[in-house]
Amino acid sequence: MINEPTWLPEIKTIEDIFYQYAGQRPADDLTLIFELYKVYQGIHPEPEPFDKFFFWGEMILKDFNDLDQFMANASKLYHHLSEIKDLESDLSFLSESQIDLIKQFWSSFQHQDKSHQEKFLKFWKMLGPLYASFHASLDVSGLAYSGMLYRKVAEHLNALEKPEKKHIFIGFNAFTATEEKLIKHFISEFEAEIYWDIDSYYLVDKNQEAGLFFRDYQKDKIFGPTFPETLPEYIQSRNAKIQTYATPLKTNQANLVGSILGDIEDEKAWEETVIILPDEQMLFPILHTLPSQIDKVNVTMGYPVKNAPVYAFLEAVLEMQRYVKVEEGKVLFYHKAVKDLLSSIYLKSANQAHTKYLLSEMQEKNQIYITQEDLHQGGGFFKLIFQKLSSEKLFEYVATLMEELANRLEEEPLQKSYLYQCFKQLNRLQAIFEQEQATKVDIEFFIRLFRQIFREVKLPFEGEPLQGLQIMGVLESRNLDFKRVIICNMNEDSFPPSAGLNSMIPFNIRRAFGLPVQEQNDAIYAYTFYRLLHSAEEVHMIYTTASDQGKAGEKSRYIQQMTVEMGLSHEEEVIYVPIDLKNTGEINIEKEPEIAQILERYVVQENGKSITAFSPSALSVHLDCRLKFYLQYIANISEKDEVKEEIDAAVFGNLAHYSMEFLYQGFQERSRRDTLEKGDFKALKEKWVFPAIELGIRKFYHLEENAETKLSGQMAIVRDVLQKYIFRLLEIDEAAAPIRIVSMEKAHQAQFEINTAHGPRLISLRGLIDRVDEQNGSIRLIDYKSGADKKDFTSTASLFDRDDSKRNKAAMQTMYYGLLYQAMHPENSLPLKPAIFNFKEIFKDDFNPYLQEKESRKAGVEVNDYKDYQQEYEAGLRGLLEELYDPEVAFNQTDDLKKCAYCPYIGICGR
Repeated sequence: MINEPTWLPEIKTIEDIFYQYAGQRPADDLTLIFELYKVYQGIHPEPEPFDKFFFWGEMILKDFNDLDQFMANASKLYHHLSEIKDLESDLSFLSESQIDLIKQFWSSFQHQDKSHQEKFLKFWKMLGPLYASFHASLDVSGLAYSGMLYRKVAEHLNALEKPEKKHIFIGFNAFTATEEKLIKHFISEFEAEIYWDIDSYYLVDKNQEAGLFFRDYQKDKIFGPTFPETLPEYIQSRNAKIQTYATPLKTNQANLVGSILGDIEDEKAWEETVIILPDEQMLFPILHTLPSQIDKVNVTMGYPVKNAPVYAFLEAVLEMQRYVKVEEGKVLFYHKAVKDLLSSIYLKSANQAHTKYLLSEMQEKNQIYITQEDLHQGGGFFKLIFQKLSSEKLFEYVATLMEELANRLEEEPLQKSYLYQCFKQLNRLQAIFEQEQATKVDIEFFIRLFRQIFREVKLPFEGEPLQGLQIMGVLESRNLDFKRVIICNMNEDSFPPSAGLNSMIPFNIRRAFGLPVQEQNDAIYAYTFYRLLHSAEEVHMIYTTASDQGKAGEKSRYIQQMTVEMGLSHEEEVIYVPIDLKNTGEINIEKEPEIAQILERYVVQENGKSITAFSPSALSVHLDCRLKFYLQYIANISEKDEVKEEIDAAVFGNLAHYSMEFLYQGFQERSRRDTLEKGDFKALKEKWVFPAIELGIRKFYHLEENAETKLSGQMAIVRDVLQKYIFRLLEIDEAAAPIRIVSMEKAHQAQFEINTAHGPRLISLRGLIDRVDEQNGSIRLIDYKSGADKKDFTSTASLFDRDDSKRNKAAMQTMYYGLLYQAMHPENSLPLKPAIFNFKEIFKDDFNPYLQEKESRKAGVEVNDYKDYQQEYEAGLRGLLEELYDPEVAFNQTDDLKKCAYCPYIGICGR
């Protein structure tokens, strides 16, 4: 409309006007909370430390601000509040029987002793004096919070001189009491004007919360005449095309926005299209899915620093400090915190080889704590991160770390921007704490403060508002007109947000004294929503049906209201993410040439050797499930190893194996003989059990000879339990003595002939026998088991029957040792007696370690010599191996679903 050069009007925010007339600007919250704490210390007889006060000091400050913004009488309000609390805590009107009844239902009631109640009441009574003293203290120090400045200006309006320029107020919806007073004064005294951006749709209908404030202003004697005689009817007359979409997940919205924009043809004026994001987390997913025809984007919103990777890294470094411990002068770091940091891109890029080495060492040695020394070998950046921080060095340390990270992020300007915002906040914090030297900042408080303050920090995006697609937050859209509106997260709790008022003043008192309550908040958001419909020709609203962070996926009340109240065309489209709900088909893996090639590794070659050999557990897996055998031994997919803080049965079993091995090996070396007589056991129990367990722990956790075995509390308990088990094993052996130790933990091998489609083949078999000894004219093949393995089996054939749900795997394994031992010692003529020492049974009085062949409910026959069963056992094993090498038999899934319950491959086969 301007057709010649002219000066733009001066544009100010309402804040600027108040601060201009007050002659100062407010101090930042942290400074104010410190001031509040000083006053609080002066009033309270036993003030708690600052770090405990800080978090509800924020709440008190917010309440004081509301009081002043809405010009409430603070002394009256806090007087009423303390009276209400007095009444709430006065239980004198209850009879004894009523009190007893209440106690049954309300357990905390009986802990409410008199001193607690008095302390509680003292606090509420103190809020009034705290408000008055805080005001006085701020006046002396020349500081103020925004509400205080607003009130100061509003209470002295008569002293204002008429401004030189004409004032026009535009785009307002909800005033605080101070704003309302100032604007009315300008209209009545200084001939200022006010323009309202309104619509009859929500102004005339008293049920519409969007018009809540305007209806009050219409009745006002100063504001009333400023409303237009004929109310605009933008929303009804526009007849916008409104479409609603339901998506299953939050992230699906980004793809949907991309496809809505992609369907728009030949759009030149993208600046007339807006995407409203009530949740800032959606910004980057949306930017990534924008169609190629959009070449310019203007983002008008702040992106929270807490969502940035660099912030997560800083937080992880501080979090690690919580779990640092010092033992015997060594600084130790907890494995989970270290693993999180080592997995970050920042440490990986600093020294990839060292991070890889540290992660595998932690795994192999099951390190629950890692020494600073080991971590520091990664170089300077590792030295900076892995150190124990003292309270006084916290600020300096985090600042150095941020600078170091900034140097490493030269290629990533966005991450550097986040760091810059964090750095600014940190310096501000440090400056305030340096002024308040009496306040000690410990690591816990620093972490809490760090999270609290950085949670609020946002990276402001700046763009060209007159060009390109517009992306903004809800409140940024006020007073702007768009033809095409796309709103994401149109869920109840998101738009409108559900955040309750964080206040120490209860609802009824807030309402009585004219302070804002949730109703006013709802009205502000409702207006923001309907305001977007004033000029819209096309509205797309997207909500999600999945619950998120405990919130149900419920569509926004605004969508429901429009459906019921508007005479507009309204469609809802449900966006489905295609999910294949068919049952997973059966998996059959045929023995292709490549698989046959892998199976050749178990076949004895011309040089008399094979690449690898079958263990009894591998063959047992094949009997349980052919597919599991394929995944574990052919595809070589192994379970993920993790550092275990608890000692499970497998770890306990291994420790027991190693301890027994060291105990008897040590005896052989010291006495230079293999036979244990009854008289040898006394010394073994008294002197050698403990050192053997110590050596067992070293071997299991790969500790060097001179490395300390500093045991965690759990490990110390396990060691004591282990001692009891080994004492019991020694008692059993003592009763069976004399015993000649033949071998301990020794690998035995055999070559076994089978018939295949390609003629006879020799297959390599191998097994580790825990202990071989000679007792009473028999060779015993002993297997230590940490479980409660049964020792009876119905027949030798049943050991290889995959359909037998009671197939005895332990018996199959110990018999296998008989086959291996006889193959390695063909000259042996002594009976071979398989035995299972299972730890869950060794304390029974009638403990018997030997296998029993027995039908149900009949007396069993003890297996005294493997050779009596050899023929049948070898036939069963041959059948199993020939099936394994049969190209016609595929690797398929077991039919017994009970076996799938604890199978680590269940996710792959989809059972």
